[in-house]
Amino acid sequence: MREVSAEIRKDRQATFRFPKSFLPQSAPSLREDRKDPSKTSIHLHAGEGARATSLRKMCDYEEGMRKPLTNIFFDVGNTLLFPDRDYILKPLIERQVKPSLEQWHATERVTKNKFDDIVQHGGPPDHSFWRMFYAQMLTQLRVEDESLHRALVEATRQSANWCAIRPGTREALCRIGQRYRLAVISNADGKIAAVLERCGIADCFASITDSGIVGCEKPDSAIFEAALRSMDAQAEESLYVGDVYSVDYLGATRAGMQAMLFDVSGAYRETGLPRVESLEELERKLLALS
Repeated sequence: MREVSAEIRKDRQATFRFPKSFLPQSAPSLREDRKDPSKTSIHLHAGEGARATSLRKMCDYEEGMRKPLTNIFFDVGNTLLFPDRDYILKPLIERQVKPSLEQWHATERVTKNKFDDIVQHGGPPDHSFWRMFYAQMLTQLRVEDESLHRALVEATRQSANWCAIRPGTREALCRIGQRYRLAVISNADGKIAAVLERCGIADCFASITDSGIVGCEKPDSAIFEAALRSMDAQAEESLYVGDVYSVDYLGATRAGMQAMLFDVSGAYRETGLPRVESLEELERKLLALS
């Protein structure tokens, strides 16, 4: 964050200073900086740490996205492809219990919040997510069955069961691909390329990096670096689009890439983080930056 500074005063208040051209649209409590009229200050009191964190992220994003993009890397699950819910939830449906899509999204919002906190404090980066997700869901549905929980987790971890694709996905990727080189980085089981092929979008990508093949997974910088090498791409000229803050957003930015959350469930709607809910919205944001 080269041009954004923060001061913490003795009364535990913080003042952020940054160029007016970087001003986030949703920034709070703005006033002209008396020390430098070309800049704007945002004054936050102690206890507003969440707002300060979001502001830092927004300022980083505004600055980072000014660099010209040449490459866009995508996550697969919950970004390009979505779970076949009817197949995965079949053991639950056979009990005459079928969660609605809104119940699924509500569970996802709660789980991502808890999961992000665990990962940022050193917890396992990926495989615990679905255990947490289904534990939350079954609790909400008042179903207690450990074997059912294991079956749901196992089915969801199989890449072949992530085959639901939103209408217009291929068309949107083709349009974006006219202006950027496209690639994939996925925590998967070594079979994600075949899944993308069956879904009719594998040929949209110049490179597909699967953690099950390269031997490391997000948020480890090594998988992002491997994907960048496969494209002969520079990190600062590359954007990563994925759905989990602690795994995708932090993993990409720590590897030097720009990042965007693909947030269909709305888990990050109130965070101030850069996010989209569809490929069409991503297209609009990319056009605005060009």
